[in-house]
Amino acid sequence: MNYCIAVFKSRSATLAFARLLRAHNIPCAIINTPNRIGHACGISVKFLNEYMVKARDLVNSRLNMSFSGFYSYNDYMKI
Repeated sequence: MNYCIAVFKSRSATLAFARLLRAHNIPCAIINTPNRIGHACGISVKFLNEYMVKARDLVNSRLNMSFSGFYSYNDYMKI
């Protein structure tokens, strides 16, 4: 499945964004930020690509969040 991750500079902003997504009925998960991104607090919010537009609108409406960016994330499962 294809996901997006939202990366923030602080843990509190990451957790607040996850609560905000859930309040708007957008399923999400807190994950460890992939090492290749590197410039984050260590955790990120993962959600399905189909919610990207709404998630971007929510970030834009909350300018005080320490937002670093959205990244594409493919959830590869070892079989």
